[in-house]
Amino acid sequence: MKRIVLVVLTVALVFSSVVFTTPVAAAPKYKIGVLAPAVTHGWVAAVAYNAEARLKELGDEVTYRIQTSTNAEEMTAQLDDLMTWGAEAIVAFPQWEGMEVPMQRALDAGIKVVNFDIVIDLDGVYRVSGDNEDMGVQGAHYIVDKVGKNATVVMLEVPTSGSVSALRKKGFLDTVAVIAPDLKILTYATQFTREDGLKDFADILMKNPKIDAVYSMDDETSVGVLQAIREAGRTDIKVITGGGGMQEYFQMMPENQDIWIQSATYSPAMVKDAVDVALKVLKGEEVEKVKIIPTTIVDRDNYQNFLDANSPY
Repeated sequence: MKRIVLVVLTVALVFSSVVFTTPVAAAPKYKIGVLAPAVTHGWVAAVAYNAEARLKELGDEVTYRIQTSTNAEEMTAQLDDLMTWGAEAIVAFPQWEGMEVPMQRALDAGIKVVNFDIVIDLDGVYRVSGDNEDMGVQGAHYIVDKVGKNATVVMLEVPTSGSVSALRKKGFLDTVAVIAPDLKILTYATQFTREDGLKDFADILMKNPKIDAVYSMDDETSVGVLQAIREAGRTDIKVITGGGGMQEYFQMMPENQDIWIQSATYSPAMVKDAVDVALKVLKGEEVEKVKIIPTTIVDRDNYQNFLDANSPY
């Protein structure tokens, strides 16, 4: 009888231990927000695409929200929404000036901020960016190599894009001052769209009967420039630079043997690095404050190495 009682007690203890075992806690989900401009430009579309792709890859590690805006005021309101939502880190791609004050507010609230591409000049911000100044350096060398040191070059800047245009312009002008001080540079303002490139460059062509090269800072702008040149029947222009790495622009390179079409690029997929930086910071891992993605030059000699049928840009 004692043996039977002992067995019953033993079985009861086993079942009680099963019933009352504490379940293993699930891994914490980190809340990451992404702020980006509305998709008015192919490269920006690819940024949003790659950011969401990376956040989905992280699965249960994160919950996320992606907000897009058309101006600084709307982005500021969306930043407030992310703060109310409880974002622990924000990856911000501010395409307009004036975002320092709201981003400082996020930092003061203890939110980690990872600045993507365009510089937010605040202490405590992490940054993942392309080497915009080197894009200008490479553009200067490319143009001088193709048309010489005494050519006439139109520089298309985009002052409204903040540090992107400013750094690309600086790299170009600083390099020209050293390698080709006699280069004649005509400066005009435009936008990072093919429509503006077409409209503005059509006007530039009417005002300037002789142009050897175009220092354009963006592939979308360059597509418009190329169309303006073709429609005007101009044959004097031998180089058009660009920036961003647009697949459509790559495919134009071998089709235009009379003009060297170039793109100084860094991949929009680098936003995945920005998302990873945000997650690592939240986990308490050591992360470099600034990560710079190097410049790659693409033209008709190597464009085939950069074709990607799956790219949204």
